[in-house]
Amino acid sequence: MLVPLSWLKDYVDIDVTPDVLEEKLFSCGFEVEEKYETGHDISNVVVGEVVECEAIPDTHLHLCKVNAGDAGILQICCGADNVKAGGKYPLALIGATVYATAKDHKTVEGVMTIGQGKLRGYDSFGMLCSGVEIGLTEDLYEGAGYNGLLVLPDDAVPGADVKPLTGLDDWIFDIAITANRPDCQSIFGIAREVSAVLGSPLHEPDLSYTQTDVKKDGFTVNIDAPDICPRYIGHYIYDVKIEQSPAWMRRRLALIGQTPISNLVDITNYILHELGQPMHAFDYAYLKGDQINVRRAHEGEQIVTLDEKELTLGPNNLVICDGDKPVALAGIMGGLNSEILDTTNEVLFEAAKFARDNIRKSSRSLGKVSDSSARFSKGVDEYTTVMAMKRALHLTQELNCGKVSSTHVDRNSGNSIEPSELKVSVSKVNSILGITVPEDEIIRILGNLNFSPKINGDELTLSIPAYREDMESCQDVAEEVIRMYGYDHIVPTFMPTAQVTPGGYDLYQRTELKLKRALCAAGADEGVHYSFFSPAYLDMLGFPADAPERKAIKIMNPINEDLSLMRTTLAPQMILAMQNNQKKGILKGRLFEVGNRFVPKELPLKEYPDELETVCIGCFGENEDFFSLKSLVDTVAGTLGIAFEYEAAQKPFLHPYRTAQIVCEGEAVGYLGQVGYELIDELDMRVDSFVAEISLHMLGKYYGKSQTFKPLPKFQEEKRDLCFVMGKDITCAQIENEIKNSCEYVTAVELFDVYEGMQLGADKKSMAFSVVYTPGEEEFKTGTVDGFVSTLLSNLKDKYDVTLRS
Repeated sequence: MLVPLSWLKDYVDIDVTPDVLEEKLFSCGFEVEEKYETGHDISNVVVGEVVECEAIPDTHLHLCKVNAGDAGILQICCGADNVKAGGKYPLALIGATVYATAKDHKTVEGVMTIGQGKLRGYDSFGMLCSGVEIGLTEDLYEGAGYNGLLVLPDDAVPGADVKPLTGLDDWIFDIAITANRPDCQSIFGIAREVSAVLGSPLHEPDLSYTQTDVKKDGFTVNIDAPDICPRYIGHYIYDVKIEQSPAWMRRRLALIGQTPISNLVDITNYILHELGQPMHAFDYAYLKGDQINVRRAHEGEQIVTLDEKELTLGPNNLVICDGDKPVALAGIMGGLNSEILDTTNEVLFEAAKFARDNIRKSSRSLGKVSDSSARFSKGVDEYTTVMAMKRALHLTQELNCGKVSSTHVDRNSGNSIEPSELKVSVSKVNSILGITVPEDEIIRILGNLNFSPKINGDELTLSIPAYREDMESCQDVAEEVIRMYGYDHIVPTFMPTAQVTPGGYDLYQRTELKLKRALCAAGADEGVHYSFFSPAYLDMLGFPADAPERKAIKIMNPINEDLSLMRTTLAPQMILAMQNNQKKGILKGRLFEVGNRFVPKELPLKEYPDELETVCIGCFGENEDFFSLKSLVDTVAGTLGIAFEYEAAQKPFLHPYRTAQIVCEGEAVGYLGQVGYELIDELDMRVDSFVAEISLHMLGKYYGKSQTFKPLPKFQEEKRDLCFVMGKDITCAQIENEIKNSCEYVTAVELFDVYEGMQLGADKKSMAFSVVYTPGEEEFKTGTVDGFVSTLLSNLKDKYDVTLRS
């Protein structure tokens, strides 16, 4: 927010330098993002009085003798058509810096340094300047818009610096206002803080006005949505004269980047920045039915706003209507059908309070942002709403742009704009701060903030102004005290339960890091996705209506529809990540993500949801298959010192015969499988892709599991490669479990080949395993391992009709 120092001084006496004021603002919690002098590029420009002026024959130039005060009488060549003897103009001395302009003499092209020049053979020891050349516009200084020299007042002293004379010595503070201080989003709001931090008196804006006996008979205001419009004030103005605003108002608006329009419109813009209250002025002649209705928009209702954009509205949007149609989009922008024109002769001033969340959502959903919506989105208090209307009526009379009638309508929900009482404990305030602030300092600080403090024993009683809606508790009082008392008074101390520790990761963090390193070592890259996803993702994966994944938490104010749900599964984003890689020509890869799923206990939410940590793994490419994904899943198990078992399963988005449930000690902890061909085609993925999801939340009980050391075998291990033929319905897990259970000496089973072909038959497949037998205390005798294999083959034949492939 831009705050001109000259404007600020209207409300508070400031006797410190801009640098000191900046430090003071920082000290009480307001970040000054930038501070600059309005004439920061202009230097060594003084008042010059032309004492002689003669035309140079056959040119448009004049040879002038100019009184530059202490710099003496200088010869200046000038081509302006309004230069004359006796005139006083800005004079850039040699070495001065001014703005260079284009051929139109209005467009600034940069900063230039003035040197001694020669025109048509005549020496020129400086330059007489236009308003543009010293950074002025018609709004900043009357006469600066003329395409010639800037004429200075007759009483200007030759040789005096032009900056104070033209306002170029003003300072602009760009202040960041935090969300908890909407009362400071105005010049006067900042003035309150400056008054408190400097201990200087605060001068209130003049709110006085005199109304006539004229009334607008039959005029009414109805509020059909008091929940989002708790207060609406309307006042009728007649005998309106639309003219240019006075120079002082145009200058102030120009300093903050606001283009002056006309007196009535400028009053509303002026108050927006002065008090932080958005206002609007309706041309009363275009209001049908002598009424204002504040209501929710009808579905499909349309309005054309002042920027000539047509918007289609709905019940979530608040509109200001006359007896027939919407005439403004509440809190955002007025309607084109009631704008102030040169022919306007009667006006309705509007000042209102609208619910901040409604304006914020409407502004975002309609893509319509304005200064008004920015203010309302942060919050406007009803005290300022009432104050702003009085200020607008005062300015109407001061600028003589209309007469104030006695028709004044204030519709409200009964909220008080009087100060409210707040009682807190002095000792509690000090305990929050960790220091003891002297009672006289507390009284001084809170008095400067207009809280009318009183201390009786340990009880501190405050009278909180209605514009300080943020003041609710002892903590708020402590914050006000310390930001004015000074944060440098706080003595760093440990909290009562604090202790010094050597630091480092806890068990949970160490295990997660170990898991990530293991997956990276297996060739996978870590990815991170948003915790939000789109409802379309659940449709994409084909989850039925009663699937647990469908019970997702909806975001109240999502950035867009694609980020409107808290994710209940990590799989969609992993699949889309693999799709995105393939679209970019990356046709092989391994990815993983460790993140949370958000599972509500019930909907709508009544308590915080469970945040369940999950690891999602994806792989894709010609050399990847179900079993390479399984090896990555086994990496997770191995890292935790546990073993997974696998059982046939079904997922709507995975291949029906290449999907398995992951089981740990009888408990299902996840799944893995190949992405189904229908989804592959729908997403236009170019290679086979695989995805697994494992609940680390359920595996947390195994974190830190003690590792058992097994000595190296004393005797030679024996390895057998066995290729089995079986029905397609037999799973790898079934065969692995049978091998492990067939003999106590089996220490490792690894699948290394899967084959399907016509040679085996349409309903058959083969799987080849490497089986390691490790002897115990005695060396295997000749034929011992062959006996183990024979027993295994017999068991597989009897149980699954599995035979050894020849």
